[in-house]
Parts: sequence; structure tokens; C-alpha cells
Amino acid sequence: MEIEVQSGVGSGTDRSAETRTRILDAAVQEFSANGLAGARMDRIAAVAGVNKALLYYHFDSKDNLYGAALEMIATRTRDATMATFLRDASPGERVLRSALGHFDRILAQTEFQSLMQQEMMRLHKGESGAMEVLIKRVFAPTIAMYQSMVREGITSGELIEVDWLQIHLATLGTNVFYFMSSHLWRQLLPYDPFAAEVLAERRRAIVKFLGLAIFRDRERGTGLAEKVLADTPMPEIKVDKSPFGVSNERKK
Repeated sequence: MEIEVQSGVGSGTDRSAETRTRILDAAVQEFSANGLAGARMDRIAAVAGVNKALLYYHFDSKDNLYGAALEMIATRTRDATMATFLRDASPGERVLRSALGHFDRILAQTEFQSLMQQEMMRLHKGESGAMEVLIKRVFAPTIAMYQSMVREGITSGELIEVDWLQIHLATLGTNVFYFMSSHLWRQLLPYDPFAAEVLAERRRAIVKFLGLAIFRDRERGTGLAEKVLADTPMPEIKVDKSPFGVSNERKK
């Protein structure tokens, strides 16, 4: 089954952008919680405050609604990431901010993490999905800009001379591994690794580590890490939802 990412069908004054956005926001909630197969169009319509006829007027199938919802939330993430890359700051500072922003997105944007995890599973199973479109529209542009940013930092002498991809893996891969290994950390550590105060310390440690690890001048890197942490407050954690299957309550 191939999913087409579409912007809706039909035209007319009643197809307002507000209605479409409400439908897509409701769809993101439903698909992230129940997956494509388990999602119900009637629940999406109810949450969006529309009837099913109007929902199908905007999106002619559940598959296409899923594709559009996934593209919308991924595009929002891409735009936020691009804004960090384009910030008026040195390449090294932007790398630190992108690492911290990624950590915070895992905490605060659990719907996106859930949907991407579902798509990765579909990709590994060889199933058709929306990933091909997302790679072209979302991930390819951001990875190209990240590569350019890191190489600029290396050329200027701010960052250590190493393969740009290794810096990318060291910054974002660390975040993913921490959250995806949640069940293992719970067994190994004598405290809850996902309590709010522990997560606050973890995000500080990640940025401080990078300030020491990827900068030629460690003093400069440490200073930039402190600056980034000082003006980037930790987002509110969604206690009712969990990134990568992480529960906010420790099992007893």
C-alpha cells in the first residue's frame, strides 16, 4: 500500500486553512497514539470538531490523511531545525543549539517521535509509506545544511578536523540512544533516569560534553555551552506521553 502525501482534494471557500489544520492536528494525535492501522477516522473528526463528510472532503482516504499529517509535523520540525542552522551565531554554537534542540524535541514533541518510529519500522519491513517523500522534502535539506555548517566550523578553525558525519552522529545519536535504551537504563541505574531533574542534568551534560569534545579551543566551547544552556530553558515534559516508549513513572 503506497501512501501519497497530499494537500487535500476539492476547492472552495468552506475548505478553510483553519479547518484543515484542525483535522491534521487531530490526525497527528490519533496516528501517533494508535498507528495507521488502528487509527479511526471518526475519532479524528470528533477531535477536529468536524463531521466525517467534511473530513473526507479535505482528505479522500485515511492513508492520504496520514501522509499529510506526517508531512505537516515533519515540516514543522524541519523549519525549527533550519531556524537554528540559520541563526546569527558561529557554526560551533549552532551545532550545540541543534543538539540541545533535538534533545528537547524528543521530550516535548512525542507525537513526531512516535510517527517517525512507526515509519522506520515500515521502512525496515519493506512496506511502502511516506518516508521516501519525507526524505526528499524534509531530511535531505536539513542534512545538507548541517553538513555545510559543520564544514564551515572546521574550515574556520572553530571545530576539530573530523568527518562531519561523525559530529552529527555524536550530537544527535547520543540523544536517540539515551531515550531508546530507556528500559535498559532503568535496570542499570539506581535512580529514575527519566525523572524531570535527571533529564535536566542529562541535557546539560550533553551540551557541556560537546563543548569540550568538538571545539579546538575547549575554553571557547565551554563558554558557548554555558551560553546556550542559559538562554534555552528546558521544555515542559508531557507526563501522559512517552518518547520512544519511555514512561515517566518508574516501575516498582
